[in-house]
Amino acid sequence: MVVSTKGRYALRVLIDIAKSGADSYVTLKDISQRQGLSEKYLESIIKVLVTNGLVKGLRGKKGGYRLARPAEEITAWDVISITENDFYVVACMNPDSPKCEREASCVTLPMWKDFNETMMAFFKKYTIAELAAKEG
Repeated sequence: MVVSTKGRYALRVLIDIAKSGADSYVTLKDISQRQGLSEKYLESIIKVLVTNGLVKGLRGKKGGYRLARPAEEITAWDVISITENDFYVVACMNPDSPKCEREASCVTLPMWKDFNETMMAFFKKYTIAELAAKEG
């Protein structure tokens, strides 16, 4: 369970866009320059953010990207949950994993579930707006 660069950079991208204002469109080139990230890599991150409804894109001369909803309504968990494919403390917590034959008798399963819920609640506490406000 490690947050990948994709997850960390996706948070940085959303924070960068949020700091530009709700109605402003930001170009990938500008984000790339401010964040010191490859424009090519940002394209793959933006695609995930657009596909999952966190960012809207606009083509053309005044185009770019903006948040699809207010920064106060987007949490760190919203980002991590779409960028991290296997963000589970144990494999049996992943709904896509085969059902464990020991599930009914597993004494540790409630502990893992509690940990997973605690982790989600932790990331849900932080909004993009709050994170953007903390950045200088």
